[in-house]
Amino acid sequence: MRSGFVAAAGRPNVGKSTLVNALCGGKVAIVSDKPQTTRRRILGIANGDDWQLVLADLPGFQRPRDALTERMQRTVDSAFEEVEGVLFVLSARERIGAGDRFIAGRVFALGAPVVIALNKVDRLKPGHIASQMQAAARLGPFHALHPVSAKTGDGVGALREELVSLLPEGPLYFPAEQRTDLAVELQVAELVREKALQLTREEVPHAITVEVEELSERAARANVLVETESQKQILVGRGGAMVKEIGVRARPEIERLLGRRIFLELHVKVRPRWRRDEAMLERLGI
Repeated sequence: MRSGFVAAAGRPNVGKSTLVNALCGGKVAIVSDKPQTTRRRILGIANGDDWQLVLADLPGFQRPRDALTERMQRTVDSAFEEVEGVLFVLSARERIGAGDRFIAGRVFALGAPVVIALNKVDRLKPGHIASQMQAAARLGPFHALHPVSAKTGDGVGALREELVSLLPEGPLYFPAEQRTDLAVELQVAELVREKALQLTREEVPHAITVEVEELSERAARANVLVETESQKQILVGRGGAMVKEIGVRARPEIERLLGRRIFLELHVKVRPRWRRDEAMLERLGI
């Protein structure tokens, strides 16, 4: 049996979570086009006949601005302490620049093999992909470089084989049927937050968090928390239309996760400055 841990690193919005989901063969982490969507370390588990690959999906590297982003950055730093390798994700659709070079400096200094995934290559011209691969290759002494599309699945199988090849002999860290280490309540909360992120813009997404109050055989009740009354008004919407739409979008995925039909009840509440409240962040498991 080969098994071990690989950390996924990269700037916000390069598609880390989508790629981790693709590598694990199902939804592990929520995805959106908003920066800072990933706030905690989420382990995605991929299993083969004689191997188990545990991928740590991490918040993107960033300069901490409050207690929330400080915790997110500490999560990133601690996740690199004991890994068999690093999956360094870049976007083929954006110029490889200073942010990528900063992260490259961190991951190549670890001494673990670095596998670069040049993501989002779908619908790009071969010449553009080739020039982006050349730019990626200049970032450091990489172990391997794979052009992939997490969205279409192109190249994902070969990338998974590459990562598995880094694993030493080891135990089964998680049951073979398990796909993530995240508690069910946190998975439900994240699915609700994902739909809220899809429907909001500007400053509102960063101020949203979700806390599950009750999860029973027939019902899930959760609070969608924001920091101001104006954000609450946006989340509730005219006549409750926004929060209702969040529930309509989230319920089918929650039912798939739980394997049963449920009644989903959402309440929007104001928690001023929750992103700076250490006790609140601890309660939310961030």
